Amino acid sequence: MKSKSFIDQVEVIVRSGKGGDGAMSMRREALVAFGGPDGGDGGRGGDVVFRASQHVNSLLSLYYDPKCFAQDGAPGQGQKMFGKRGRDLVVDVPCGTEVFDADSGLLVADIVEPGQKVVVAKGGAGGYGNVHFKSAVNQAPTEHTPGGPAEERRLRLELKTIADAGLVGFPNAGKSSLLSSLSSATPKIASYPFTTLNPIVGTVVYDDFAKVRVADVPGIIEGASKGVGLGH
Repeated sequence: MKSKSFIDQVEVIVRSGKGGDGAMSMRREALVAFGGPDGGDGGRGGDVVFRASQHVNSLLSLYYDPKCFAQDGAPGQGQKMFGKRGRDLVVDVPCGTEVFDADSGLLVADIVEPGQKVVVAKGGAGGYGNVHFKSAVNQAPTEHTPGGPAEERRLRLELKTIADAGLVGFPNAGKSSLLSSLSSATPKIASYPFTTLNPIVGTVVYDDFAKVRVADVPGIIEGASKGVGLGH
């Protein structure tokens, strides 16, 4: 099921946030009897997280924007002020998405259940400020550590399935009308001839709250066996 309009496989670059550097600072204030080291820690870098969502049906958004970068952690400052943690980047993907390492081909995660979260790139730890290195024999430490590095990797995402059932047929056979009657999906419906260009997925809910996902598949048109439209 590959075409220019429906994406079921995509390669992305994910990069977590770098940890903020620890600060080297000495407290020197008027009317303050005791000074000393007061450099705060750097903030932790953000994670890149893939989250399964029932509201996403394809990988199209990642096809157009394949770079998934989380925010870096902020560096520490004087007066024992710790740096702000970098924001996590949460990317919603369809249920049934398999995540592979693009270089090794190994399976990283199988994202199935709605709401399931997988950390695919872990943020770097924040560095220590010089306040941590004070001791009885080292009253004025200048040591401080840099933040942990970001994690970057190339991943390949593959969509195993978009629905439990598909409506297949020729254009204008009533597939979109049927889907709009069975579910709350809103496919395009009109009184003139046309065919659906992208799969539209609706959820059919039964009286016992069981659910079935149904896809309105683009109509079978002349040349489909050669890849015209969505192809075969």
